[in-house]
Amino acid sequence: MSFGDLLDQVGGMGRFQFIQVILLAIPILMMASHNLLQNFTAAFPGHHCQIHATENDMNWANVTEKLGSAEALRAFIPLDDNQRPEKCLRFTKAQWRFVNPNITRDNTTRADVEPCLDGWIYDRSEFASTIITEWDLVCDSRRMRQMAQSVYMSGVLVGAVVFGGLSDRYGRRALLIWSYLQMAVAGSSAAFSPNYISYCIFRFLTGMALSGIILNCVCLTLEWIPTQVRTITGTMNGYCYSIGQLILVAVAYGIRDWRWLQLAVSLPFFIFFLYSWWFAESARWQILTGKMEDAVQALKRVAKVNGKKEEVEKITLEIVKCNMEKDLTSTKSTYTVIDLVRTPTIRRITVCLSMVWFSTSFSYYGLAMDLQNFGFSIYLIQVIFGVVDIPAKFFCVLVMSYIGRRVTQAGSLSLAGLAVLMNIFVPPELQALRTSLAVIGKGCLASSFNCAYLYTGELYPTVIRQTGMGFCTTMARVGGIVAPLVQMTSDYFQFLPLIIYGGAAFLAGIGAYFLPETLNLPLPETIQDTESKTEVSDEEQKETILLKSTDLEKIKPAGYPE
Repeated sequence: MSFGDLLDQVGGMGRFQFIQVILLAIPILMMASHNLLQNFTAAFPGHHCQIHATENDMNWANVTEKLGSAEALRAFIPLDDNQRPEKCLRFTKAQWRFVNPNITRDNTTRADVEPCLDGWIYDRSEFASTIITEWDLVCDSRRMRQMAQSVYMSGVLVGAVVFGGLSDRYGRRALLIWSYLQMAVAGSSAAFSPNYISYCIFRFLTGMALSGIILNCVCLTLEWIPTQVRTITGTMNGYCYSIGQLILVAVAYGIRDWRWLQLAVSLPFFIFFLYSWWFAESARWQILTGKMEDAVQALKRVAKVNGKKEEVEKITLEIVKCNMEKDLTSTKSTYTVIDLVRTPTIRRITVCLSMVWFSTSFSYYGLAMDLQNFGFSIYLIQVIFGVVDIPAKFFCVLVMSYIGRRVTQAGSLSLAGLAVLMNIFVPPELQALRTSLAVIGKGCLASSFNCAYLYTGELYPTVIRQTGMGFCTTMARVGGIVAPLVQMTSDYFQFLPLIIYGGAAFLAGIGAYFLPETLNLPLPETIQDTESKTEVSDEEQKETILLKSTDLEKIKPAGYPE
């Protein structure tokens, strides 16, 4: 007997499970809004130096009236190598001769330039306000944009460690309720940040809360539903995140001020906080932590909601103890992170999965957080990046179900790496082709994420499954932290970020081929199960090769060359 039998007794996938799964899935729609929010709140608008406020103002007004502001600007702002106004330099004094477009500018004019000492003028036609325009995060301060996203991802990493441990100690429901509240308060507070430092602090707290929500949503979902519907539920949650990317575009398109946009994607979490008190704590967790009476009450409540009133009286403390005897016995043994590398097969799995998780997250956020470089409307690109996830994840499920997990994981990462690397050889003027390759790469990375969650759970045995999942998701968070920083390398070589993103994904795809296949195999319970299954698999492969060789010997005609 097991907890699954108790679950079937109180209704299996009944009304309670359906309601709780839906209520847990709704906040996932807003997860992308925070992960990808800086594409809009930290967008770089067109900008140039503030012009001199001198006696030339009258000339500026006259020339602007006659020629237009773009032509008159030539007297104050030098042109870069692409014959566009410099973003970080201006002339020390007005050069009215350059208003005439027929005059050629020579290199001697570079000695007459200076930095933007009086600030910048921003193009507000697309974005009314961003953190870039708010705190002048341009030119020498442009790296602060990537730093802000890395600070947020650092919060996601810390949250995974902190809230993961606290949820095992204090329960999934309590930590989920707290995470909703923290997300609502920290996210809303970020909208009122008076400076860049306070903004980063609130974004860090927002990232922590996001990890708490993800971890505890997954636990409460999986621990209250039958095994046979877990794949469907996981796929549904994945699609919720994809749809969330489209919701972000719609909200960002309607709200062009970064403070109001930040507030709009944070306030719904107050609603999630209020209705989360309805959730039932994981009865499985309560049983394994010795809270038997609380578990009995939770199971009775679920049975009642599911319409199994006759089962309410049958669920007693003795029945629960009897059903969970095996699980209670297995909890007496303790396992640590060391067990992830102690034995050969588990060590190989851990190393390969670390590469998979790090590279998937690293390359995914490297592409998803650099939408302005594609040369199209940032709103259109975000829609395309969100829509491509839908067929990509559907195709991923088909391949996983009929061909195998290893081929899906390795293939999706390898294809993503190749798609990103191919962009290096595409001329910058072919923006449509560059964007298409990036979209293909992003779709493959979404498939890799989809596969990794299921594949990792199947590879690690039950006794260290949570430890393994925690370690792998930590590697993913590290990838998310590093990804924005790699974009800074474009200052030294334009295509260096693409080489790094694509190379990491391709190498991880090769590493995934060394993982064992898990399609249609029972889940391993102990480390010994995993080790012995691999040994048996190796022996079966040797026997298969030997049998095929023997068959060839039997059918080989006389005189056939050795």
